[in-house]
Amino acid sequence: MNNIIKLVTPLQDTQIRNLHAGDMVEISGCLYSARDTAHQRLVNAMDRGEPLPFDLNGQLIYYVGPSPARPGNLSGSAGPTTAGRMNTFAPRLLENGLKGMIGKGEMNQAVAEALQAYTAVYFAAVGGAAALIAQTIKSSRIIAYPELGPEAIRELIVERFSVVVAQDCYGGNVFGSGKQAYLVSH
Repeated sequence: MNNIIKLVTPLQDTQIRNLHAGDMVEISGCLYSARDTAHQRLVNAMDRGEPLPFDLNGQLIYYVGPSPARPGNLSGSAGPTTAGRMNTFAPRLLENGLKGMIGKGEMNQAVAEALQAYTAVYFAAVGGAAALIAQTIKSSRIIAYPELGPEAIRELIVERFSVVVAQDCYGGNVFGSGKQAYLVSH
């Protein structure tokens, strides 16, 4: 069994260079939630030269829109959304200091190239484990675009948030290697 790599945000290039597709990771610290519309707003703000609601440098964006929290809970279910919907925006955010994203499903070739160019990483979270993921959230507050409801940008403080390195800064890709391993074995 692989060792679990423990990371604390914000991330540095040296940490990212030690990650390889397939590594199991636990993240603690700050994550920012954002989905499609929030990503579009971030890129539009950059295009207009406006400040962003948070500093991208060294940060991770989790592709999630948590459901409302039940009374007494910090967060509702918080499962990952399909990462491919952010393919258009991810390279621009990576170019401006973002160090990684968390979602489900494979990201495209343009994102893979940006991960290599800007020393960044894409993590996959387990789809279908939204209630368990929510238990790793220790704090949640809306920091931008509250009118988007669950899709507003939130600052999430997490402890031991479990992910897998899906696409690394070397071009490694668990989606591609998994397919290849299957083809070889059959």
